[in-house]
Amino acid sequence: MDSTTYFYDLLKIILPALIVAGAIYLLFKQFLEKEQQRRLIELRLETNKTTLPLRLQAYERVVLFLERISPNNILVRLSSAGSTAPEFHRLLQQEIRAEYEHNLSQQLYISADAWTLVKEAKENVLTMVNRAFHGIQNPAQARGTELAKRILEGLMMDGAEPTAQALAVVKNEAIGLF
Repeated sequence: MDSTTYFYDLLKIILPALIVAGAIYLLFKQFLEKEQQRRLIELRLETNKTTLPLRLQAYERVVLFLERISPNNILVRLSSAGSTAPEFHRLLQQEIRAEYEHNLSQQLYISADAWTLVKEAKENVLTMVNRAFHGIQNPAQARGTELAKRILEGLMMDGAEPTAQALAVVKNEAIGLF
């Protein structure tokens, strides 16, 4: 009996100690998890202070790019007067590609889907310009104003701006930052 009493006495001491140790372990583990979450939140807030302005600037630049290559705007910005259709065609292509290359780095800050639509918009504008140029009879002797007229006619026949969808997606993503 002496050994069973000893065993019960030992159990009376060890069992509460194990329960207390388990409770302390769980509380400490919970504390560490909450502390890690707090640090992650602080890190995200600090990162957002730095990256949010950069992302907003990227969205602004992509919107500006899409607006600048829009057929209505690019035709107004680049004068077709005094140039031949091939010269104006080449100028339009160079301007669109230069604008695109100038804004390539913005893809780091916007979603892959939005950037894909931006690239498609650029290609759609180039396709519209090329289609209009190749639709001119005897393009070597045509004036740049004839090409501009053909581009605008193509735009009216299509009924939709080639940059509209990309512009809408980019704007929605920018609004989603807030």
